Amino acid sequence: MRVFLTGATGFIGSRILPELLAAGHEVIGLTRSEAGANALAAAGATAHLGTLEDPAGLADGARNADAVIHTAFDHDFTNFVANCEKDRGVIAALGSVLKGSDRPLLITSGVGIGDPGDGRPAREDVFDAHHFNPRIASELAGQVLLEAGVNLSVVRLPQVHDPFKQGLISPYIEMARAKGVVAYVGQGANRWSAGHVRDVAKLYVLALDRAEAGARYHAVAEEGVAARDIAEVVAAGLDLPVVSLSPDEAASHFGWFAMFAAADMVASSAQTREKLGWVPTGPGLLDDLRQMDYSAEKA
Repeated sequence: MRVFLTGATGFIGSRILPELLAAGHEVIGLTRSEAGANALAAAGATAHLGTLEDPAGLADGARNADAVIHTAFDHDFTNFVANCEKDRGVIAALGSVLKGSDRPLLITSGVGIGDPGDGRPAREDVFDAHHFNPRIASELAGQVLLEAGVNLSVVRLPQVHDPFKQGLISPYIEMARAKGVVAYVGQGANRWSAGHVRDVAKLYVLALDRAEAGARYHAVAEEGVAARDIAEVVAAGLDLPVVSLSPDEAASHFGWFAMFAAADMVASSAQTREKLGWVPTGPGLLDDLRQMDYSAEKA
């Protein structure tokens, strides 16, 4: 298939690209720069220049593709709500050119959307259209397209990691570096699910090949890693003290990150593994954090 891949030069998309090529697909990769276009050409893909701020231009990239994988997202979490709404518009635009066909559209969301609200791990079969997480905007856009007949499915992400980047933990590390302490809330018992980026990339390709309309998949290798365990590994890497904060203290310490710091984001991938035969094999989150080079701030 000819696959239009958004985020093709990003953290996850750049790992999906070689998996698609190895599976025999042709890839059209979205990039915003000539440097990105050159990198895509070197990797064996065709570049499509565009940005998330121009949904119509992205629709042009999807128009002649046989399938679309959408991983691009604006990761400025200080504007998380606005960026989720931007993603809603992008998904609507991508889907608009796929209506009337069976061409698959695979979009991206977060595992938090599958939270059943009763303390159990998030699940693939949970979809609460009124969920408080702003990322629900992405899945609401997907639901509109499903109801319009688009062959749409969803990959929900946990903290995706390697020794260089770890989802929300990357800004957490830089915040700790700036403040001189590594903090967690209360006893640090809240947990975050995680998946190695290599395993996540393989999951996208498996999901694309299945092309099951309405399916939701969790790219979760570890159901939950405790916040205190994360903090202790980061503190060792940064050579900083670990502190426990009350919820009130956390609000002022973490700022925009406070909504995530105390969240329990445990998630299951049992249904995903059974349906796709997905078997993650990459290192765990704490292993990658231990292998990280903490000697300099991220660019």
